[in-house]
Amino acid sequence: MSLSRRRFVSGVAAAFGYAGLWPTDLFAQDRLGQPAPGRRVPLDLDKVAKLNNNENPYGPPESVMQAMHSAWKWVNRYGAPDGGLSGAIQELHGVKAENVILGAGSGEILNVVGITFLLGGKKVLGVEPSYGSVYQQATSIKSEAIKLPLNKDYTQNIPALIEAANTYASQIGFIYLCNPNNPTGLIVPKEEVKQLLDRIPNDMPVLIDEAYHHFVDSPKYATSIPYVLEGRPVIVTRTFSKIAGLAAMRLGFGIAPAALIQRMRPFATGSQNVLVKFGGAASIKDTAAQQKVKALNMQVRDKTTAELRAYGYEVIPSEANFFMVGIRRNVQAVGQEFSKRDVLVGRPFPPMTEHLRVSVGTQDEMNRFMAAFKEIFPAGTMSVAVGQ
Repeated sequence: MSLSRRRFVSGVAAAFGYAGLWPTDLFAQDRLGQPAPGRRVPLDLDKVAKLNNNENPYGPPESVMQAMHSAWKWVNRYGAPDGGLSGAIQELHGVKAENVILGAGSGEILNVVGITFLLGGKKVLGVEPSYGSVYQQATSIKSEAIKLPLNKDYTQNIPALIEAANTYASQIGFIYLCNPNNPTGLIVPKEEVKQLLDRIPNDMPVLIDEAYHHFVDSPKYATSIPYVLEGRPVIVTRTFSKIAGLAAMRLGFGIAPAALIQRMRPFATGSQNVLVKFGGAASIKDTAAQQKVKALNMQVRDKTTAELRAYGYEVIPSEANFFMVGIRRNVQAVGQEFSKRDVLVGRPFPPMTEHLRVSVGTQDEMNRFMAAFKEIFPAGTMSVAVGQ
């Protein structure tokens, strides 16, 4: 007998409700158009088109739901089994247990890397805009970030990163590379990743965030996990929040040489709930479900971005489950207009404050987005056509 997704999720949601938590408390990022922090306002997820957090709008597949359901019998036990998660990660990537660290989403791993390698006054080197968690972590531990601008085509400037890494080598704790980059959705081609690793000091750690790895279709892209197998000081992070549809369950992992993992472990909680471990293991094995989500994402994303371009707006080509559209208006104000129409879109990503990041939802959600977009930007209001 199959398990109803609605029945399962309602049980988990009830647990959060009893704890006095709301979605806006748990996931503070991207609360565009929401009341000021401190006000507890529940988000009606059945009402809004939620296109602000790069989530999987389809939810986990039945195989994952069933696996999580089977784990309920262990919830009263410390040291419950992991449902084969550790073994599945090791087998998939050809690594050993000593090369893997788990986290509550890959976000925890990013924070752990920050604490591990920035304490003592070291700095993180990366580009801006990118996923800001690493830079925020640096600030929180009284460290700093060296942030370089993107190229004019919004790609990451690898030669500039190489130059900065060598110039400020004694000051840098690690380099951060988000690939594909959030918020642009653009990849760093595999040749450029190799160029970076070959031309920086050979003992300088590089954190490569592959949260959106599963959505990439470009032959120019490749995962950086083989560099870990070579023994290079590379840390690759992955998450189950995106392709697996487990954002609210919180699970991610990092893969790195054993010596780096050993340094990181003292700063990790080592505490992931048993349900998500079973679900994560099932997700790794259900490659058909991953391919289905990837295909749906590409189909809906490409249809929506084509409509935006035809309407006269620049869209940055994306290899992820989100995209950026140039709107030539302040994102903060525009986001509030979308919110009035029950469509949530991404927050500003300075300095690209006139580019709106939009997560790819279902076709119905993207239809709602386009309807709202045309209300907020009536035809003929774009002052400069794309390509001029």
